[in-house]
Amino acid sequence: MQNGPSLPPPQAAPQGTRLALIEAGFRLFARNGFEGASTRAIAAEAGANIASIAYHFGGKEGLRAACAEEFARRLAGAAGPFDGPVPATPAEARLALHGVIDRMARFAAAGDEAGAPVGFILRELAEGGATLERVYAALLEPLHRRFCLCWGLATGREAESAAVRLAVFSLIGQVAYFRIGRPLVMRRMGWAAIGPDELAAIAGRLHANLDAMLDAMLAAEARP
Repeated sequence: MQNGPSLPPPQAAPQGTRLALIEAGFRLFARNGFEGASTRAIAAEAGANIASIAYHFGGKEGLRAACAEEFARRLAGAAGPFDGPVPATPAEARLALHGVIDRMARFAAAGDEAGAPVGFILRELAEGGATLERVYAALLEPLHRRFCLCWGLATGREAESAAVRLAVFSLIGQVAYFRIGRPLVMRRMGWAAIGPDELAAIAGRLHANLDAMLDAMLAAEARP
């Protein structure tokens, strides 16, 4: 079996003051934007000395880049063993898609671990710039290409066709909404929290949607 588009190798998780500053950066960059988040406020949020930002990152721009790298590390971890050899059969490709959707859904919907990092990257999407370009080139594009490759194998479609790329974006958007719209989902569903039962319900819905989308594309491909 050949390897498909590769994801970046796992990086060591930050620790101590460095981690505290990155977590504070996630929160304040997401809330106030890069220009609106002062180094003094970030240091106070992290419970650290303001000089520690320069010591660990060289300045605010370096912290922004470190936040992007940590977001990429966590997302790559959520994608899990999606990397590696290309599935050999349509059934294996479908199974690989279900595996990554399950892991990403649990990362996006469970607890608050993903909240600030996702808020940070959404702000970066709105503001653009070199940081977003690095994350896109290093992780988001390879992950999307890998997803498209498995989707194409599962449906018999060309992996880089517009139909497959849009289908992948639409499914990823469903996963992302359970983080972006988490308070709305909880309120409308009458959930006080998202625990194991709620996670199972979310994941089950996403798995059903994935199967429906794959089956619809297979049926369309089979029509004369």
